[in-house]
Amino acid sequence: MSQLLGLKVNTLHRLTKQTKQAMVSIKKFIFSPFQENTYVLYNEGKEAWVIDPGCYDQREKNALKNFIRSEGLNVTRLLNTHCHLDHVFGNRFVSTEFDVLPEYHVLDQPTMDMAKTSADLYGIPGFEESPTAVNHLDENDILKLGSDKFEVRFVPGHAPGHIAFVNHQQKFVIGGDVLFHRSIGRTDLPGGNFDQLITSIKSQFYTLPPDFKVYSGHGSETFIEEEIKNNPFTKN
Repeated sequence: MSQLLGLKVNTLHRLTKQTKQAMVSIKKFIFSPFQENTYVLYNEGKEAWVIDPGCYDQREKNALKNFIRSEGLNVTRLLNTHCHLDHVFGNRFVSTEFDVLPEYHVLDQPTMDMAKTSADLYGIPGFEESPTAVNHLDENDILKLGSDKFEVRFVPGHAPGHIAFVNHQQKFVIGGDVLFHRSIGRTDLPGGNFDQLITSIKSQFYTLPPDFKVYSGHGSETFIEEEIKNNPFTKN
């Protein structure tokens, strides 16, 4: 358990235009016993979003806070791709620390409501319940991080209200627990549906250009082309 709780922080992956002008930067943290990927997206204007804060213990919370403070970032949004407990461990902390309230799809409110019970079932103490959403995100919404645009795509199957955030300009998607490197999200949890998940992947992820990078909720990054060719769960 001590090893699982150990904090791993990936190096900054900075995305650039062909002109080499920096746009959105992505910082990934790996948090909690579930080894969940938390993302901080920010631009040169120092505006930042926190997506799926999974920080569990105080050391992980401090790591997230210290990075944001050291970069001089102004957190303007707290976004959840979905509301399983490993993706909302840090919702209350981020909300309190940076004066933002979570945003997620309305169909995942039941998932959020179950998070505390799920933590108890897993035997994970100290779960802090998330504040209620200030805004419900929906399919085809366009979110702006400065001048950079993100399309909200509805991708249920792992969770009933799962969404993903697509940046067409820089060719990446923050995908949550939909598609992993040669794997897919679980569908045996409440609200999960295997056929629905496969449909979401094929209609909402595989229709993106092959060079799109997928930042998943667990594990390493992957590319759309790689998964179309090699993901055993979506071959048929």
